[in-house]
Amino acid sequence: MMSNKSFMTSLLILLFALSAVSLIFFRPVPVVVSTNLERLPMEIGGYTATEDSFSEGVYRELNADKHVYRHYQSQNGDRVDLYIGYYGTAKGGRTGHNPYACLPGGGSAIVDTGKVQIRRGTAVETVPVNYIQARKDERNTIMLHWYQTAGRTVVSTGLRQNIERFAGRILHNRNDGAFVQITASASDADVTKTRQKVEEFAALVLDQLPRYWPVEQ
Repeated sequence: MMSNKSFMTSLLILLFALSAVSLIFFRPVPVVVSTNLERLPMEIGGYTATEDSFSEGVYRELNADKHVYRHYQSQNGDRVDLYIGYYGTAKGGRTGHNPYACLPGGGSAIVDTGKVQIRRGTAVETVPVNYIQARKDERNTIMLHWYQTAGRTVVSTGLRQNIERFAGRILHNRNDGAFVQITASASDADVTKTRQKVEEFAALVLDQLPRYWPVEQ
């Protein structure tokens, strides 16, 4: 009896796996028809943005469908930098960019890391994002970064994003995603205050971003 039950369980798992693979590989891959992210407000929470860009070499390396790179500055001179790289389903929905490797590669020493729970705007729920403090030339870079899929789903690890993308492709025939990074520079004396500022700005971005999520068909 137990042997029959084990066989049936294995058979059901195999059938489910084959069905999932069929859904992924035999449906047409959706394409991005509207990027929308460029419409993200230039004024957020008292900060006003200026657009910026990387070199063509950086863009080739990142290979995203849409980039948003802006410097947001408040009237009292506080500044936070926002980068969003969006990858449609056809590009696999995620980036190979890894701040834990890129920062040391650029000469910065990572001195602190962790997870931070950020409240999405005025919502009750919080979502996990990654925190990094890196140091170079006596200045600190305070960074929050996360992966976002399906507009609102926020995850802090690539593994969790892969799971969300796999489920999205089966259920909704899309597994697009974005890498979101917010940074600010701080002296040693201002690390705590700057971290709070970055977390508050991240909450506003998390609240806004689903409204400007790209459209695929």
